[in-house]
Amino acid sequence: MRKDGAPIDPTMVTVMEQAAPLHDIGKVGIPDAILLKPGKLDDDEFAIMKTHAVIGAQALAEAEERAGGSRLISVAREIAESHHEKWDGSGYPYGLQGDAIPLSGRIMALADVYDALRSRRAYKEPFSHGEACKIILQGNGRHFDPAVVNAFLKTADQFEEIASQMVDVVEVPNTSEAKAVQAA
Repeated sequence: MRKDGAPIDPTMVTVMEQAAPLHDIGKVGIPDAILLKPGKLDDDEFAIMKTHAVIGAQALAEAEERAGGSRLISVAREIAESHHEKWDGSGYPYGLQGDAIPLSGRIMALADVYDALRSRRAYKEPFSHGEACKIILQGNGRHFDPAVVNAFLKTADQFEEIASQMVDVVEVPNTSEAKAVQAA
């Protein structure tokens, strides 16, 4: 739903579907030693990691300007910049709160967290669908827009079905490979 309560039109759904894969494009500017670290990031590393939202937004803003304007690139920029903002204002990069966060970013925030929870990472095993839903519900009204959580709950079975079809095919680097990347 938009701020005015109207449903998202089908064109916007298509644009978001096409733009969403670019949400983390700014990670190209983050050192591999941080991206591939098998353990928890320290405060300095996390500060660097958080810059990926602005890096991605800047790159997409340049692409949008070169294209002479593009709704797709504009929405991709909006998503890249705002998908780590939190409903309660505790997110980054700007600490936006509530409706000040673009709807595309609020939707991507939930989708990104669901994907991260369900995916195997160098530092964790995947969570089950039920565990992921529980964590998302715990973030309702704090991390996530309650209207987006509501929409998620109505379609949670579809999320589970898609997640089961999209099992990671990319191998996570083992600890020795990650250490070699860090040493480089």
